[in-house]
Amino acid sequence: MPFQKTAVLTSSRDRLREAAKDLFADCGFEGTSTAEICRLAGTSQSQLIKHFTNKLGLLEAVFDNAWEHINPAIQLAAERIPSPTDKFKILVDMMLTFLERDRALRTLFLLEGRRIRGDGHLVVLTPGFLEFIKFLDSVLKEMATKGELSPSINIQALRSGLMGAIEGLLRDQHLARTSRYPANFTEADSRVVFSTFLAACLNK
Repeated sequence: MPFQKTAVLTSSRDRLREAAKDLFADCGFEGTSTAEICRLAGTSQSQLIKHFTNKLGLLEAVFDNAWEHINPAIQLAAERIPSPTDKFKILVDMMLTFLERDRALRTLFLLEGRRIRGDGHLVVLTPGFLEFIKFLDSVLKEMATKGELSPSINIQALRSGLMGAIEGLLRDQHLARTSRYPANFTEADSRVVFSTFLAACLNK
């Protein structure tokens, strides 16, 4: 059921989480107050504290809710694909498709996910994200075991490099839509670039 700002059928917890996602995407994490979130969700500060403790807890809940949908879907799809390289490709394609369908979540992933906060030591690494990384690494390890990856490549370095490429492509697209940043390319163009990067790492 899609979020409705006046919905009475969803719980206060769900309404707070969805209101936070919309406001964080539109105004940024720092630019959004808990009072605004509660007002949009039609509930109280006491409910926010009860369910999430604080604003950072809300951000973590937004991310974990997304991973609760993404992780089972990509793992189920991967089970049906024998080739590890094809598994990796479908995993990335599903992730991109998911983010393309939810612009607010895409904005949060790019601008608020893994961002250093506070005194420089606080980064949002939710269990769902760490589960995704673990699965990603397992597929890359399977690729290496079957000789599909160049033997000189470190798996974790490859994962970080490929994820950085994806995030960079998506972030520049976002900047192009919201400013004059020169990044006039499509999602299809991003997929071609990613596939080219991956192909360079495969065992010839």
